[in-house]
Amino acid sequence: MAALLLVPALHTQTAFGQGKGKLVYFIPVEQEVERGLEAFLNRSISEAEDAGADHIVLELDTPGGAVVAAGNIAEILQNSKVPITAYVKHKALSAGAYIALNADQIVMKPGSLMGSAAIIDQQGNTAGKKAESYWHAAMQSAAELNDRDPKIALAMADPDVDLPEYGAGKGKLLTLKANQALKAGYAEKIVEDRTELLEYLNLSDAKVKDMEVSISEKIARFVTHPVIVPILLSIGSLGLVLELYSPGFGIPGAMGASALFLFFFGHLIAGFAGWETFILLGAGILLIVIEIFVPGFGIFGIIGSISLVTSIVLASGNTFQHILFSILIAILITFFGSFLFIKFFGYRGFLRKLILFDSTQTEQGYVSNVTRRELEGASGITLTQLRPSGVALFNDERLDVVSEGGFIPREAQVKIVKVTGSRIVVREFKRETNEVIRED
Repeated sequence: MAALLLVPALHTQTAFGQGKGKLVYFIPVEQEVERGLEAFLNRSISEAEDAGADHIVLELDTPGGAVVAAGNIAEILQNSKVPITAYVKHKALSAGAYIALNADQIVMKPGSLMGSAAIIDQQGNTAGKKAESYWHAAMQSAAELNDRDPKIALAMADPDVDLPEYGAGKGKLLTLKANQALKAGYAEKIVEDRTELLEYLNLSDAKVKDMEVSISEKIARFVTHPVIVPILLSIGSLGLVLELYSPGFGIPGAMGASALFLFFFGHLIAGFAGWETFILLGAGILLIVIEIFVPGFGIFGIIGSISLVTSIVLASGNTFQHILFSILIAILITFFGSFLFIKFFGYRGFLRKLILFDSTQTEQGYVSNVTRRELEGASGITLTQLRPSGVALFNDERLDVVSEGGFIPREAQVKIVKVTGSRIVVREFKRETNEVIRED
């Protein structure tokens, strides 16, 4: 095996076409690998097949990206009816290297790089053992498709693989330069430009068709990026919620609606969202509005929220774990954003017309009952029997009073022991001795 790695592989290239009258599609694979790129490649390869193309060239210059998107792209390449060449113009790293390995052959430009394909999570940390095991197997399987040494592919993804002859000792991921890739059998040819590439493919006289990413596909690629998804959902939910706290329809509502529109439109163009997602979205919004205006014990709101979340999950095209993580981020940002807005600006939304937010407070001059504390300790006489309520006279003033619970006869001596609002509590006593009669 070591001798095989040190000896350049000799390739006898079989021509994919005869040149004249042939058609070659050049498809750019640039920037990060995500679901938007997957949709663009799927459309481009389908168009090439429908046009009867004789060859497809993927021009790679990518730092890598999402594993899910890379896996789907690999499947598209393997199912293509047209031969595919991966032309590494600058770099094909991580998921880009995996895509290149799934092409029928690899051609590199001088100074280009391929490799460094460790799998990491969104926080930049090494993924779990399960994910690593899957990715290592996927890299090796891709290499074996065209009889390439799987150990080299594994060294691109696993730093524990020791290949010092290619500059990848233990603890370092393998990244092949163009001449190293040619030596290891990971590239069939090194060419300077398209002209040399077409000559190598025996298609120098072929008609060239350049595929371009449309405006809508550029939007789709942007909004389907794993980092952009939680940002759009956060802006969308926070904007719409803040709009409820603001009078009229203003900037927060416009920003929220635009963010959600971009999310669903981008995923629709990318082919991940169907019209059923828009139906669920509309139904969710309608049910939440009904919950606001029609008391439904929360049922309409709960069903509406479930409908909204379901529409986002179906439209995302991402893994279930990733989209739930994005939704959780959006919920947290919306909660804290709303809390800070209400704290510093107060509530000024349209619900002010439906809900009474004002309250009558003593500090503002609102007093329902005057508590006459000055009456406590005053003595008087009952004008009626107290059973336990009645009337008593205190300093020529008739007052409605109540005993502490027992019976007090008419014309009995009483003393006010407690005043709370309009409630005046009295207790019977004898004036001669000023002895309070305590009741059992």
